[in-house]
Amino acid sequence: MVNSIEKDLLIVGSGLAGLRAAIQAAKIAPHIKIAVISKLQVMRSHSVSAEGGTAAVLYPEDGDTIESHVYDTVKGSDFLGDQDVIEKLVSEMPSEVYQLEHWGMPWSRREDGRIGQRNFGGYSFPRATFAQDKVGFYEMQTLYDTCQKFDNIEFYNEWFVTSVVHDGQRFCGLTAIEMSSGTFYTFKAKALIIATGGAGRVYSFSTYALASTPDGLDMAYRAGMALKDMEFVQFHPTGILPSGILITEGARGEGGYLLNNKGERFMKKYAPSKLELASRDVVSRAMITEINEGRGYKHDTGVDCLKLDLRHLGKELIIQKLPAIREISLKFSGIDPADEPVDVRPVCHYMMGGIHTNIDGATEIQGVWAAGEAACNSVHGANRLGANSTAECLVWGKITGELAAKYIVEGKAPPPFPLHLVTTEEKRIYDGIFRGTGGANPYEVRQELTEIMNNKAYVFRTETDLVEGLKLVRELRQKTWKHVDDKAKEYNTNFTNVMELDSMFRVAEVILMGAIWRKESRGAHARTDYPDRDDKNFLTHTLVYYDTKEPVMKTHPVTITKYKPVERKY
Repeated sequence: MVNSIEKDLLIVGSGLAGLRAAIQAAKIAPHIKIAVISKLQVMRSHSVSAEGGTAAVLYPEDGDTIESHVYDTVKGSDFLGDQDVIEKLVSEMPSEVYQLEHWGMPWSRREDGRIGQRNFGGYSFPRATFAQDKVGFYEMQTLYDTCQKFDNIEFYNEWFVTSVVHDGQRFCGLTAIEMSSGTFYTFKAKALIIATGGAGRVYSFSTYALASTPDGLDMAYRAGMALKDMEFVQFHPTGILPSGILITEGARGEGGYLLNNKGERFMKKYAPSKLELASRDVVSRAMITEINEGRGYKHDTGVDCLKLDLRHLGKELIIQKLPAIREISLKFSGIDPADEPVDVRPVCHYMMGGIHTNIDGATEIQGVWAAGEAACNSVHGANRLGANSTAECLVWGKITGELAAKYIVEGKAPPPFPLHLVTTEEKRIYDGIFRGTGGANPYEVRQELTEIMNNKAYVFRTETDLVEGLKLVRELRQKTWKHVDDKAKEYNTNFTNVMELDSMFRVAEVILMGAIWRKESRGAHARTDYPDRDDKNFLTHTLVYYDTKEPVMKTHPVTITKYKPVERKY
């Protein structure tokens, strides 16, 4: 007999989107029982790592407009963003910034006392609302503190969710493992919000926490929901070497320079008007071009890199506005950015793709929503502008929390719980993985998988590399890595690591398949064999559905309201 827990609303993931959803649902329906389930402790969610800002139009009196933020985001998306969704993000965001302030968010201030905003890449105005360079950390603390005010929110820390249970149309519940005891459970509920974040650990050089594996994406995918636009992976220009930890775009927003080995600010060749503050895909491609043409530096690790120079900003400004960056540089590179330039290189930072949803975050299964980076409502299209991701988490956390709560209050009784699916899932994870046998070391296989992604699907891509990458990933998956050597029940990280790897294989395959299919260059997807954007054939979203034989690829139209695609220049 499987242990079972009954709730009304399940929220998987305890980052910005998950916490914002919990608060909104609790406000709308104080009597429903809400469970926030996370494989981590709440304040270890990767949202705490967000550094630079949260985008919002706060000061129309200074010349900024909603229309400008919408167009900057549409242009940033390389015209693949759904324009109705972008309009919703931009119009909802100012009130979210003020809402956070009312809940205690310590925004940085201008000298006149107003909330501070800094320049960020691809924007026409400084609209990245910031709190030093620790925005995600402060936002998370503010939201977690606010959650404590509601008696109907319960946190399930350190639970590993393994599958979504549904009857083919409607949501029924989840299966999960309580990590502290190793016990397998079912959660029965009326609605679900998936807010499990991005999948960036499928790359080895990555700004993501080690826990940022695609378990949430994969459980939706296996349950029949499509993954959308997964070929669009954002490479942030400034990952510090050798760790890959992020140096915020705020460092360039405050006036930092990128330099090649000739001491040149090379961005003037690639984006003469915006320089270092062009969109991330443009800056990353420029950096790799400089490196490929021999104008990079050789790092001690043997990797080629460029320099981020902040010395001219002065120590006082760095300590006041970029304290975390200084700490990271000192701790992980042994460099004080006030005294010498920092070694940087483009690094996997964000997934524009995710679980296919509509404008409200609803998925293809009734009673299931997705929010934050795990979702793809197409707000970012082919390339996300910095500071729009924390914004997305807040806006769709609120929207999905509200809609899920209303669905529960107004809803019919949930469908009968299909126990045969629970049995199937138990067999998949215990017979297929926990009691599996084999000689291949899953940790070595994981390293190999992430390096294939790094080498074959990085900033610049070719048909040859992508096809070879897909072949290598599929061959690697055939090895005997599905086994767990540690047989302990309590806190068996060996078991959870191998389950994570199982998800990584499926999602890596989807990324590569989408990238092979998309024979054009658009946003973060740059094909050197197809260097031009092709609106005639590829102004469309990709959808990939799970199939036991081979993933099934479909397309989905892009919503264009006002802005017809034009050539994108900075």
